[in-house]
Amino acid sequence: MVENSRDAARARADLRFKKQEEAATVRQKAMAEYAAESDARKAKTDKLRALRLAKEAEDLANATAAPAKKPARAKKK
Repeated sequence: MVENSRDAARARADLRFKKQEEAATVRQKAMAEYAAESDARKAKTDKLRALRLAKEAEDLANATAAPAKKPARAKKK
């Protein structure tokens, strides 16, 4: 009878340990996925920011190269 209770206690402990190990593995996998998504989002944001800044610089260069003429004012009588 003592043997059975020891075996049962050991089996419960092994089962609990396996569940804890599985939960830790799932947490690590989730954190790795979260970090990968975060890195991908940051890279995409940086790329889009660089493209936007380049376009703004190009637009600014084109705007200063050919300034728009102001319409003539009407003379007062």
